[in-house]
Amino acid sequence: MEKKEIPFEGITLNGFLMLFVSILVTLGSLALIVYGICFSVPMIGVGVLAFIVSTMLWCGFLMLEPNEARVITFFGKYRGTFTRTGYYWINPFCSSKKLSLRARNMDAEPIKVNDKTGNPIMIGLVLVWRLKDTYKAMFEIDSQTMASPGSASVGSNDTKSLMAAFERFVRVQSDAALRQVAGQYAYDNTDEGLYGELTLRDGSDEINKELEQKLDERLDMAGIEVVEARINYLAYAPEIAAVMLRRQQASAIITAREKIVEGAVSMVKMALKRLSDEDVVELDDDKKAAMVSNLMVVLCGDESAQPVVNTGTLNH
Repeated sequence: MEKKEIPFEGITLNGFLMLFVSILVTLGSLALIVYGICFSVPMIGVGVLAFIVSTMLWCGFLMLEPNEARVITFFGKYRGTFTRTGYYWINPFCSSKKLSLRARNMDAEPIKVNDKTGNPIMIGLVLVWRLKDTYKAMFEIDSQTMASPGSASVGSNDTKSLMAAFERFVRVQSDAALRQVAGQYAYDNTDEGLYGELTLRDGSDEINKELEQKLDERLDMAGIEVVEARINYLAYAPEIAAVMLRRQQASAIITAREKIVEGAVSMVKMALKRLSDEDVVELDDDKKAAMVSNLMVVLCGDESAQPVVNTGTLNH
């Protein structure tokens, strides 16, 4: 979306110079008032007028640190965003609200959502964000949607309250984006028909990129930029965690058994071939079947096989 923030181009003077001028005007107005009381009554009015001017001068000072900005308005009209660091003086009839442009970190508490297969899971994220468009941040988001109960709204001049309101908006939108992304993928690919598909557990980089994209789309309306977003917590919900753990264990056992059987078959095949090639012994089909059965028991069994010594011949 188009950036609507513009730099402030109004009258800007050195703050220290205007501080000296303001002190002189204030002292001069007080001197005129005292002089008018003592010698000339009309001078009292001039002194009061000068004091009012000095009071207005004192209202035009502002100071900014690095990565801070002030949104300037003139009787409700947006005049620009002031970002120059230092001590300055501007038109005292302009009002300003200070915002922080520094990166902020948010560690969202894990929330319960349903994945693609309908299993309840707990998922959380860590998010780094910052303001990039102060106009959108101040004028395109309703303050009531951002301010938490009992806190200041976006219309407040308190910088801490302003940023807390933005943080609440980011938290709500990140919750919605996380639910949207998590619902598009399964926790893992143990279900039939999901083999080869991207999952939450093994597709972290791709899913994190999609999560950043969804957050950017949602937060751009508030002039907020997503620096980084990552899923930092992923687990089954407590009510199904034990069942899914047993399921994962069973799947792991089956996979391990497949590897063991595959290796055992290869070893039996190699043994029969070596016996035949080197003429160690001649085995008929029945003897080969018995030998294969014994070798498979030895190689695939969980416990060590108990040997039986045959003192006769192979025919007995």
